[in-house]
Amino acid sequence: MHFRHGNRAEGPPPATPVTRSLAATAAALAARLGAITGGDHGDDDSDLLRAVLAAAPVGVAVLDERLRWQYLNPAFLTATGLRRADLLGRTAEATAFAGAAATLRRVLADGRDREHATGGPEGAGHPVPPGLRVRYRPLRHAGRTTGVIVVVLDDPDPAREQLRELEQARARLALLDAAAERIGTTLDVTTTCAELVAFAVPGLADLATVDVLPPEAEPPRPGHGAPLRLHRAAVRSVPALTAALADLARPGESIRHREGSAAARSLTGGVAVLAETGPEDACPAGTASLLVLPLAARGRLVGLLTLGRTAATAPFTSDEAALLGDLAARAAVGIDNARRYTRSQGIALELQRALLSEPGDPHQNLSLASRYLPSGSSTVVGGDWYETVRLPFGRTLLAMGDVMGHGVEAAVDMSHYRSALRDIAGMDLPPHRILRQLDNVISADDSARPATCLLALADPGRGRWTLSSAGHLPPALIAPDQPTELLGVPTGPPLGTGLGGYEQTARPLIPGQTLLLYTDGLVERRGEDIDTSLERLAALRLPATGDLDDLLDAVLHALAPPPAPTAEDDIAILAARAKPR
Repeated sequence: MHFRHGNRAEGPPPATPVTRSLAATAAALAARLGAITGGDHGDDDSDLLRAVLAAAPVGVAVLDERLRWQYLNPAFLTATGLRRADLLGRTAEATAFAGAAATLRRVLADGRDREHATGGPEGAGHPVPPGLRVRYRPLRHAGRTTGVIVVVLDDPDPAREQLRELEQARARLALLDAAAERIGTTLDVTTTCAELVAFAVPGLADLATVDVLPPEAEPPRPGHGAPLRLHRAAVRSVPALTAALADLARPGESIRHREGSAAARSLTGGVAVLAETGPEDACPAGTASLLVLPLAARGRLVGLLTLGRTAATAPFTSDEAALLGDLAARAAVGIDNARRYTRSQGIALELQRALLSEPGDPHQNLSLASRYLPSGSSTVVGGDWYETVRLPFGRTLLAMGDVMGHGVEAAVDMSHYRSALRDIAGMDLPPHRILRQLDNVISADDSARPATCLLALADPGRGRWTLSSAGHLPPALIAPDQPTELLGVPTGPPLGTGLGGYEQTARPLIPGQTLLLYTDGLVERRGEDIDTSLERLAALRLPATGDLDDLLDAVLHALAPPPAPTAEDDIAILAARAKPR
């Protein structure tokens, strides 16, 4: 940083008596710290003075007799806009204060104070703001000058304050805009928390963790019971802290924050806590500054965001705490939305599984196996369903259907379709007439969603399948020593359209052959023609003998998409095989 001798008409307003008094006090404390560091007193005094200087509103720094930076308090870094890592341990000539090196050497030589202002044409574009009044004072120890104390005398200029506030507002809007694009892109809690820590590191912090409260938990009160158990949802750090993360709770594990820690204080008070790390804080070694922010949405605490910085990075400031508090509030809404959605979909999923857990009882002449796989994160339920209805004369009606849409409404409509199917099947109609009756019943309900459906009537006594389809994909026939065959079935419109026009076809039912019914989630892929998808199924060489559950495992292993979040639709699958007489 370059300096010029400050002309009072050109430079900033003179420092007020109050500012000069604070600066003098801070300089005296810094001198005392230098003496203690020299070995005259114990560590307790040194720690106390460092704590006082860290809280001082005046910027203070200390250089040794070789003009190497030895100490910088937070106010100094805030006033100059520099980072601790850019100065600490380096000489003045190798830093932004190179222009002041000559002045610093004069202070060492004659032991006299000097006061200058930063800025000037030669300093244009420099990272240190111009217009700061800086005092250099000799640091004396054991009767000789052993270093220099640097004190920033920064009287706020109203115009500069307004500009600073405007810049802070711009920074806040820019931060929140960027966060809106990168945090909360899905309605999955784990993904949202991972996006939050990825946004924070390394741009805002060296370490970030997100801990989420159990959905029904109430925030603890001070002195009431054991620390609350939270769920660690996400962790991220810069490479320098990666090895130390092994001692922390990992995502998926639970954590209890010790009483007195910054996290516990934030949790019980529901407020942001800005602190240096202590032995009670669950942070990796090397973390020096902590900012713990409550994640609150709709008047309820949902978790904690903990940010940490190493000693090589400037500690968090109160201005940053306010700015990052806005970020935490925005992220908390995303986490709460994801949790509410997960809860509602969990209800639907349990409903779906309960309804599909026990399909109707087939005749003993038929073996059955079935599976249901929800899409995505295993919490997004769809309207896929299957059913079996036992009919007279050893016949069993198999049904596979897919209600359009997802969520609780689709699961409820699915239940409606199954109930209607059982009632109509009891009339002992052929499959195409069952579909016609179902279409009439569903289309009469304006709130019901359309659905595809495939019916397969097994009649082992007569050795035949009778099949009819309402817009559903064709079943697959699996026989020993033969390729998988997709059966051609006349296809009518989906149920609920009121259009009718269903037909049926018959196929031989041979013991040992397996009929496979499925929904589109098994084969369809985004951007792929359906014929290509079906060809992939027909190309499979599947186990035609043995247990039907083994067959379903082979089908799902070969065709089911990878786990969340790439799965796009749920999957229902039903296999039936006639038993030998």
